[in-house]
Amino acid sequence: MEFSTFLVQCLNAVQYGLLLFLVASGLTLIFGIMGVINLAHGSFYMLGAYLAFALAPLFGDQFLLQMLAGVLLAAVFGFLLEWLFFSYLYQRNHLQQVLMTYSLILVFEEVRSILFGNDVHGVSAPPWLSGSFALGKLMSYPVYNLFAGFACLLVALALYLVVNHTRLGMMIRAGASNRDMVRGLGIDIRLLYRIVFAAGVALAALAGMIAAPTTSVYPGMGGQILIICFVVVVIGGVGSISGALIASLLVGFVDTFGKVFFAQFSGIGIYVLMALILIWRPEGLKGRGY
Repeated sequence: MEFSTFLVQCLNAVQYGLLLFLVASGLTLIFGIMGVINLAHGSFYMLGAYLAFALAPLFGDQFLLQMLAGVLLAAVFGFLLEWLFFSYLYQRNHLQQVLMTYSLILVFEEVRSILFGNDVHGVSAPPWLSGSFALGKLMSYPVYNLFAGFACLLVALALYLVVNHTRLGMMIRAGASNRDMVRGLGIDIRLLYRIVFAAGVALAALAGMIAAPTTSVYPGMGGQILIICFVVVVIGGVGSISGALIASLLVGFVDTFGKVFFAQFSGIGIYVLMALILIWRPEGLKGRGY
């Protein structure tokens, strides 16, 4: 393999891994803090992709403003969804949570079908990100893909700072460790749950919006990424942001280079990785720590 080809694959792996992190970080926060198995989390990724498709004609070349509007709409949607549905699941067993969140998948898919139909849609990258730059004599890399990687990295850094260096982050970490103690200290745990859930939805929707110009917007796209994100959460450790980041990058590299070197067996690579890590560390790479 030539160095330029290797570099392109490394960039693809990092971009894919960071994109997975945006989705998986919200999933691990919701599961780790709220104790809810949310099978509908992949639908929020789909929501972001369809928001990108729906908002593109309204904002034109204002791509960053379009993304900001989509993230705000997704956060409001998540806040209301937690209030209307998920707030009733905290004291229920996991079977009821699975049934409830799976039914939400069916509802979201039906609403998506009514609003946008069942066709595959494309979202164009903004003109200022539509070019490519040379990597070696024969290879080139899209500017938008590089932007997507940097955007995901910037959000990951912001999330780390919020969780580890702010009062809200302190409450989130405390809620993940001992929610009863947090409630006893006078913190409104219901409001904290809604903020966490809204942030998780916004992160997943942001990932969908970033991915929309590089992939098609199509029915059922949330189900595919949901399975991989659960793998990331299990590998990284439930409730761990740093673990989710490490696991996302590992999955990104294993999946990308697996398709290059072992195309026929690439589909099982990430599951072999998960099995090996769980044999070594059953609680995941970072357990419940941050």
